[in-house]
Amino acid sequence: MTAAASDSHHVHVGDDVVVKIADGHSRLDRETALAPHLPSGLTGPLLAVGLHRLGTRDVRFACYARVPGTAPGMGLPGTDTATARLLAEQAVHRLDALHDWAPTRQAQEILAEAIDHGGFVGRAALSDQVDTLALLDRDGVIPRHVIDGLVAIAERAPLHVRATVPVHADCHWGNWLVHGRSVTALLDFEWARIGDPVDDWFFLVRFSGPHFETVLDVVARTTATSPETLRAECETREAAYLVSDLRVALGRPGAALDHSLRDLDELITGRRWWRDAR
Repeated sequence: MTAAASDSHHVHVGDDVVVKIADGHSRLDRETALAPHLPSGLTGPLLAVGLHRLGTRDVRFACYARVPGTAPGMGLPGTDTATARLLAEQAVHRLDALHDWAPTRQAQEILAEAIDHGGFVGRAALSDQVDTLALLDRDGVIPRHVIDGLVAIAERAPLHVRATVPVHADCHWGNWLVHGRSVTALLDFEWARIGDPVDDWFFLVRFSGPHFETVLDVVARTTATSPETLRAECETREAAYLVSDLRVALGRPGAALDHSLRDLDELITGRRWWRDAR
């Protein structure tokens, strides 16, 4: 088996199976508890889950059947525009199946569990988080106009989130598998919860690299959502994630801030979601 890149687990890939080994947190438990209840064909089938004694500690693992394909990767590197559009259309249809899924009682309980996902939960919460971020930034690493931009996004954000359907909540292009020009699976359901469909659409668009506008157009057309509404909703979600990440980082002396600060500047100063709007 060969090791695969993962931000949350130790992952090893064989010819027919994929093994995940938990990396010190409980999210694998959440994913494996949910896996047997997910719609058929959406993700890799779970074959086994358990504990393995390693020295003085127990290590939790999960074994999945390997699904054909490889991850396109963040930013869809090496993908032409026509293929990006095709993959986005297929991804949205798969997400529609997830959003239309009626979970079993057990799955509903898992999806409804409170988790600190860092996403958008409502105007008041986002406003409070922006205020807290400004207070934590004692060294002034975040420019004042950027804080003002976050305040403006929070002020025009929806009062509440329509938390009504199952969402994956981490469906960037590193968590999809593609074989040829066909989407074959959506992986890593450890952040799945009850949310709003735009919680998933955001990840498709935001992490599509040079195909940002193409994928945004696909999502808007396929879901019958106005592009302006989609841009505004996605902008709000990116603001919430970045504020959450920076709040955590500012509370950890020596934590790296450069990446999040660049993304925040691109969101506010670069007007990521609006600069190419027609």
